[in-house]
Amino acid sequence: MRNSITLAILILALTLGGCVKKSTFDQKSAEAEQLSTAMNELTARHALLNEKFTTLQETNDALKTSNRALNEDIGRAGDDIKRLENVLSKRSTETGKAMTEMRQEIDRLMLANRELEHEVDKEKVARLARIAQMQSTYNELVDKMESEIKRGEITISELEGRLTVNMVDRILFASGSADIKQEGLAVLQRVADIVNDIKDKDIQVEGHTDNVKISERLQVKFASNWELSAARAATVVRFLRDAGIPGERLSAVGFGPFKPVASNKAVEGRAQNRRIQIVLVPQKRAIVKELK
Repeated sequence: MRNSITLAILILALTLGGCVKKSTFDQKSAEAEQLSTAMNELTARHALLNEKFTTLQETNDALKTSNRALNEDIGRAGDDIKRLENVLSKRSTETGKAMTEMRQEIDRLMLANRELEHEVDKEKVARLARIAQMQSTYNELVDKMESEIKRGEITISELEGRLTVNMVDRILFASGSADIKQEGLAVLQRVADIVNDIKDKDIQVEGHTDNVKISERLQVKFASNWELSAARAATVVRFLRDAGIPGERLSAVGFGPFKPVASNKAVEGRAQNRRIQIVLVPQKRAIVKELK
């Protein structure tokens, strides 16, 4: 269409200008055709550039949108980082405080452990001293009671910090009696002189009998073997107190026939069961103090 218009204009111009040579006309026609072709190419390129511009503009708009979203994400990430930094800072402070408290607790425990080790060492030394004293007392009792031990009237034993002087009843009492015989007084005095030197032990006197029923004659005074064993233990306790041993270290208990050391079916066994035991035991006051 444009070519036709251009050609018509050219013909009109030539007509109005008078007669022209054919060669000139052909030349102008060719130039017009070239110009028309060039214009068409330019028009096509312009359209293509417009399309590219539109595409680039759309891409740019999309990039702007993406950029805004990215900036928003960066902003939110920055806020998250700040919050995280605050949390970490707070936790770091709390962790530091906890570590300080933990170190202080460790120091306290180490100090307590050293003190405990010191107390354990002191207790070991004291225990060794008590064992040595108990062994010395045992040796002294064995030496002083040698003749009674040989006759089988006294036995002495030491087990787990308890030293026991076991005396058959005939060395101290007549049959059915709770009064100490004259020769028994001398034996008890030797025992009292030795055990009185052990200040960190209490002394428990235990009365024991066989299982033979108390005679009717004696039942007026002792209802059963239980009462007889308790009375004998109390008599020995009174003697030891009078011998100078403080009363707060002394106790008496009667077991009657309920803790035999031999069979009551034989005469020899019943003789062993009728006995007085003087037992050195840990002081109750020391035990209470340890519990506190």
